[in-house]
Amino acid sequence: MTRQMTGAKIVVQALKDQGVEVVFGYPGGAVLPIYDEIFQQNAIRHILVRHEQAAIHAAEGYARSTGKPGVALVTSGPGATNAVTGLTDALLDSIPIIVFSGQVPTFMIGNDAFQEADTVGITRPCTKHNWLVRETDALSSTIHEAFHVATSGRPGPVLIDVPKDVQFANGTYEAPTKTRTSHYQPQVKGDMDEITKLVDALERAKRPIFYTGGGVINSGSAACQLLRELVDATGAPITSTLMGLGAYPANGKGWLGMLGMHGLYEANMAMHDCDLMINIGARFDDRITGTIDHFSPNSTKVHIDIDPSSINKVIRADIPIVGDVGHVLEDVLKVWKARGRKTNTEAMAKWWKKIEEWKTRDCLSYKQTGKIIKPQYALERLEALTKDHDRYITTEVGQHQMWAAQFLGFNDPHRWMTSGGLGTMGYGFPASIGVQLAHPESLVINVAGEASWLMNMQEMGTAIQFDLPVKQFILNNERLGMVRQWQELLHGERYSHSWSESLPDFVKLAEAFGAKGIRCDDPEKLDDAIIEMLEYDGPVIFDCLVEKHENCFPMIPSGAAHNEMLMGNDSTGDAIGAKGAVLV
Repeated sequence: MTRQMTGAKIVVQALKDQGVEVVFGYPGGAVLPIYDEIFQQNAIRHILVRHEQAAIHAAEGYARSTGKPGVALVTSGPGATNAVTGLTDALLDSIPIIVFSGQVPTFMIGNDAFQEADTVGITRPCTKHNWLVRETDALSSTIHEAFHVATSGRPGPVLIDVPKDVQFANGTYEAPTKTRTSHYQPQVKGDMDEITKLVDALERAKRPIFYTGGGVINSGSAACQLLRELVDATGAPITSTLMGLGAYPANGKGWLGMLGMHGLYEANMAMHDCDLMINIGARFDDRITGTIDHFSPNSTKVHIDIDPSSINKVIRADIPIVGDVGHVLEDVLKVWKARGRKTNTEAMAKWWKKIEEWKTRDCLSYKQTGKIIKPQYALERLEALTKDHDRYITTEVGQHQMWAAQFLGFNDPHRWMTSGGLGTMGYGFPASIGVQLAHPESLVINVAGEASWLMNMQEMGTAIQFDLPVKQFILNNERLGMVRQWQELLHGERYSHSWSESLPDFVKLAEAFGAKGIRCDDPEKLDDAIIEMLEYDGPVIFDCLVEKHENCFPMIPSGAAHNEMLMGNDSTGDAIGAKGAVLV
């Protein structure tokens, strides 16, 4: 069906036809025609953020927590350039978002017009694909193609740059069709010969391990269920990247915890000593591999990924399988069951015995003594008091992010939103807004550090305006915690600009926005303070004053292998500082 309408109306109609319910944005001159059309309809809700970076992160949070694409709308020039950080964040973490940017009229492009920027050129390296639409007749098909590209194959961000005269002009609207998307059809079925090799290796393996990433979650709930079935049926252990938490339940019998730079001792040791490593939907990023020459040195390496460019990019795969995780796991299970559900049970028992020995190292142990709250204790209590809620967690970036991954348990996918690849400070607060919009009746908590949180603190205005009861749980050590830790470990304790001498009173700041502020600096009062936060029906800033110089362990130092970790406790379990950290 085709109809004549303005370009601005085409944008809104295409969003409706794509099932979009929420758009995060900030108006400006180059997108006013689109905003005028938004004003004249009620099907799509627009959320006014306070900064364009926040619009992108909110769209990311919405997408990550729902499995549906997020949508953002920004103006030309600074509106588009402010979106670059969020676009790059979404690209590295494979988050499907569609960003519309306004542009100066086509006849002014290249003339250094007011608020003009080469948005397509600037965003080409940080999007999966982008378009500059110069003709109104091409607008609807471009939008439908953008949704297809963003959500197919390895998901990612796309951008559509729409000049202002294209928004004003009349053109032909076409409903969603497959005519413009047929050329982009990523491979979803894995090669059966390679899948058979994987099953054969799994049958013979003495020390197998599943290593999973965000690609499992991106594939959908069915893929997560197939993963759980395969892991539990084979009895093999499983670990995960930061982005993959929740694909396999934290209370599952095969779970070893997160691996990598701040991963658990048993997970990293198992990765180093395994003889079969099955990578499912992860990209071998440097926070996982450490030094590549010493990464899982004696294992047969399987890599399952829908993105063919990820195969052999970092680590050579002995058994490469290109395909959608869900389809591949379905075929792996079929072949494995048809061949008699075989595993090397005797060797597997010995493997698990070794893993249990590693677990006795109790790598996350700490001591909560005295009147100062340990950050680990704060998150342990947050977990205990919220684990039975319908809960979603976002984080900022830094020590608190790693402690959250270590001490909070995720038994389902789409419950954990964090910035992995780009490590974007300022991500968590706007992401929590996107999550809360998607799940209005759920408990949404952003675990933050005070430094990260201040980067997008202005979004308290968004939370108040739209009555979003997001909880900001700030572990306040008055330091750039991870920067300070690295300066202690690697730079001779020269703490160059890793603290602030002018932090705000977070309780007064909350009250200034019309929210609730809570401060706690006493471990004996922490439970009551957390309960007060949970019971308040509105946005909360929780200022949790914690130990200023606590380090996040375990930690794989730069250039070290997985079996060379800095541990935060000695053999007796007594907490010690970085200078006395044990290298194992």
